[in-house]
Amino acid sequence: MNNDLIAKAAMDRRLAEIITPVIEDLGYELVRVRLMSGKDESTLQIMADKPEGGIEVDDCAAISTAVSATLDVEDPILDAYTLEVSSPGIDRPLTRLKDFDTFEGYEAKLETDELIDGRRRFKGVLAGIDGDEVLINVAEGTIGLKFHWLSDAKLVLTDELIKEMLRQRKAAGVLKETDFDEIQTDESEENT
Repeated sequence: MNNDLIAKAAMDRRLAEIITPVIEDLGYELVRVRLMSGKDESTLQIMADKPEGGIEVDDCAAISTAVSATLDVEDPILDAYTLEVSSPGIDRPLTRLKDFDTFEGYEAKLETDELIDGRRRFKGVLAGIDGDEVLINVAEGTIGLKFHWLSDAKLVLTDELIKEMLRQRKAAGVLKETDFDEIQTDESEENT
């Protein structure tokens, strides 16, 4: 399988090879890894999720601890770096072929490395996958783009997407009614 969208640069792919087993052993999935060079130090950004979605801060902390320990041993990054572990967010990047199937029916923006029919950017509603092609409904109709043609892909933040993500979080037991403040009433007041 082509993992270019999970890890683009050669160094990112090397890091993905080291990090993926660690993350999967903990029961999570690697969504994306990027090593970004800064002026003083680099930042290693790891985006992870649960297979069913709904990763939390505690999960990110557990991943950070495990990945740090592994990277200390493997030591693939020569310079000083900061490790950042995050959830994909609602307008998440789509980095695996299965993501395009999972989010069928949602609006997305896709970009390709090469010009396809004179354009690189495509915005429309995801229509699933067909073999190694990502299907998307654009103004001209449904088109198929080979997964390996894509350089970037992410969901577009829409009301529908936000509602679905909240529904998933609630269904997964991540979001509970008790998370919301109850309206406090002062029982001691006398009705006059």
